[in-house]
Amino acid sequence: MNGRLIGFLVFLAIYIFLNVISYLRLRQWYHKKQYWSKINLTVLFSELFILAGIAFMFYRFRNPLEFPSAVQNWLIGAWFSMLVGKLIFGLVIFIDSFVALPFLGVRAIQKRDLSYNPTRRKFVKNASLVIAGIPFISMINGITFGKYAYQVRRVTLKFANLPKSFHGFTIAQLSDIHSGSFDNIDEVKRGVKMVNELNADIIAFTGDLVNNRTKEVLPFLDVFSKLKAKRGVYSIKGNHDYGMYRPWSSNDEFLADQQLMDDVHAQMGFKLLKNEHAIIKKGSEEIQLVGVENWGLPPFPQVGDLEKATGDVDAPFRVLLSHDPSHWDEKVRPNAKNYDLTLSGHTHGMQFGVEIPGIIKWSPVKYRYPRWAGLYQEGKEYLYVNRGFGFLGFPGRVGIMPEITLITLETA
Repeated sequence: MNGRLIGFLVFLAIYIFLNVISYLRLRQWYHKKQYWSKINLTVLFSELFILAGIAFMFYRFRNPLEFPSAVQNWLIGAWFSMLVGKLIFGLVIFIDSFVALPFLGVRAIQKRDLSYNPTRRKFVKNASLVIAGIPFISMINGITFGKYAYQVRRVTLKFANLPKSFHGFTIAQLSDIHSGSFDNIDEVKRGVKMVNELNADIIAFTGDLVNNRTKEVLPFLDVFSKLKAKRGVYSIKGNHDYGMYRPWSSNDEFLADQQLMDDVHAQMGFKLLKNEHAIIKKGSEEIQLVGVENWGLPPFPQVGDLEKATGDVDAPFRVLLSHDPSHWDEKVRPNAKNYDLTLSGHTHGMQFGVEIPGIIKWSPVKYRYPRWAGLYQEGKEYLYVNRGFGFLGFPGRVGIMPEITLITLETA
């Protein structure tokens, strides 16, 4: 039995358990017979909707669409929102059951019903509905309005070793396009227009052009080929660009997909760096742009070769494109060569979290990736993790909006 199956069975057991105690509590709250049929119908409808959503997600995984419709994405988002809302509701009821244990003890001893007096019952009922309702409503809003709410984030970094002629040099970073998830080509065009309006010196795309296979990007070739920068568009591959999330009928089919991946980068005008580097010159001065293949902690591919990509170039300043931010701590920082600025993506900020500048920045993904969004610094080296241009799985954004980054390099 593999790990994914075990994880699914554990989740299923938790879901059933929370559902049962939620149902029992609802029957307790609405104990009058005239409410029973409504409660039963509501529970039945929600369960059928969630089961249909799970079945459709499995189908989509095995038979991915190149261009899903907005209705399909919205229904998937609504299913996921309902699933999360029900889990949170059940969790609140479960916690309340523990809180009620002392009251049950008093009841048993004194033969008095102190466990659910009318005031407490009303409070628990209202609180559980509100606590479960907030994420549900937020997620519905996220699938309706959040997934294309592009934000431009501007970052200025100063370096003592940056060649003087590169003072003011700008990099527009995109990451995690996931073209197989888009359902509105006009919104994607708007995002591309926003990038071009930045008039950056270079555009750096840090991987995950597709979800499962290269064909997903074909409807968007004309859109992304319009990305322009003064000194070119550079790209790398992310874990989803290696065709590892779908079964292939043969090795030849897989190799054809990977060749098509290289070809579409070229057709869009992207210079794909596969453990390679490019030298960017201004007058007599230059900086090195290094691009590695994906390197991530298991189970993600570890085909990035930092030494090969960098070569023996004695560059005064380096910018590294590496899809997975875990690469920075595991391989980049320990390297004897200095990588002044590393640009990554991969996490999407989980497409869910809370960000209030200067007050709070939180997402559940932080417990898997300590470097999950924004700027990080260790010594003289910087890492910037882009929150992603597209979306994957959950077709929306809640609190963590799709990002276009403009990084300005300055001499210290």
